[in-house]
Amino acid sequence: MRYALLMHYGEPAEGDLSEQALSEAMRAFDVYGKALEKAGVLLSADVLQPTVASTTVTHREGSLRVQDGPFAETKEALAGVFLIDVADLDAAIGWAAKCPAAQWGVVEVRPVSTAFVGGGWTR
Repeated sequence: MRYALLMHYGEPAEGDLSEQALSEAMRAFDVYGKALEKAGVLLSADVLQPTVASTTVTHREGSLRVQDGPFAETKEALAGVFLIDVADLDAAIGWAAKCPAAQWGVVEVRPVSTAFVGGGWTR
């Protein structure tokens, strides 16, 4: 079963993280990603740029609206996604517990409803 591990945490301001802290976090994510890959469960992993780099698009009543920035102001932001394929929720929770982001934020475990794979939607 496919699960998205959605990492949410507060975005540090410029200079809030020391080079050492940033380097340690990158190392921890590298180890985590390689462990997921070695276990054969990793489908993809993406770390997102800060919310200030986002663009929000809406299309209502025939009108397109493109806006700089996130849809809503929040204390925590979606920072990245690991997509994994594991046997069940317990296995997904086990991997979420090992995610470095769980130390300073929240890792939301969400089952994937459907996916576009091989030219079509799965059931």
